Amino acid sequence: MNRRRTPRSVSAEDLLTTLQNLTARARREVELHQARVELAQALQREMLPAALPALPGLASAARYAPARHGLDIGGDWYDGFPLADGTLGFAVGDVQGHDVEAAAFMGQIRIAMRAIAGTASDPGEVMGRTNDLLVSVDSALFATCTFLRLDPVTWELHSARAGHVASVWATVDGRSGVTEDPGGMPLGIQRGEEYPVTRHALASDGSIVLLTDGVVEGPSLLIEDGLERVRRLVAAHAGASADLLADEVLGAAELTGHEDDAAVLVLRHATA
Repeated sequence: MNRRRTPRSVSAEDLLTTLQNLTARARREVELHQARVELAQALQREMLPAALPALPGLASAARYAPARHGLDIGGDWYDGFPLADGTLGFAVGDVQGHDVEAAAFMGQIRIAMRAIAGTASDPGEVMGRTNDLLVSVDSALFATCTFLRLDPVTWELHSARAGHVASVWATVDGRSGVTEDPGGMPLGIQRGEEYPVTRHALASDGSIVLLTDGVVEGPSLLIEDGLERVRRLVAAHAGASADLLADEVLGAAELTGHEDDAAVLVLRHATA
């Protein structure tokens, strides 16, 4: 006759040891994740410009915010710098992914675009050459971007867009809109892509706002509705300072659910 062996009861000591092991493993995973977040944050801080260009009649301001829970960071960027011919270059972009790799790729794009813009002032050429360079490094990532060239003498704005979300504008005399200029594919996907250039004449005082989709799109907010919300906001503050308007627009990101990081670049122009 076979006797069934009685299962050994689990002691309180066994349970405590198991719990300690699980807790230690969870702590290591949290610390590793936190280290990656902190590294991405450090890369983000160091790779974004410390200051933006300003000239008589032009003030610029920018803001960046990680996602609400601090997990999605590193993909969005903005930049502004003087060009050799006396004009100014401004860019806003969004790298696919939100981690250390995205932050590093963002830095590569920003450095490449600055270097290329030093020898090619046409935004379409800057975008095309940046795209070809990124394709050549054979990265698995890609990025959307808008690049502007502003002439502070003629107050002409030339822009090129690589799959990026539209910009928003408003003038102090009450006009406003969403500018969806024609563009090409995101950067880093296909060599030889062309990026058409659109010309805008800044004939009235006002503001132009470049942003990333984290400001206008979320789980319960369509991008069209988000852009319209920002358009109304910019129209209501078209004559405000660049810093105030940048704060107001970035605040709109909270209404999206803020599951993505967000970047805002404001150009406040007074042409008179």
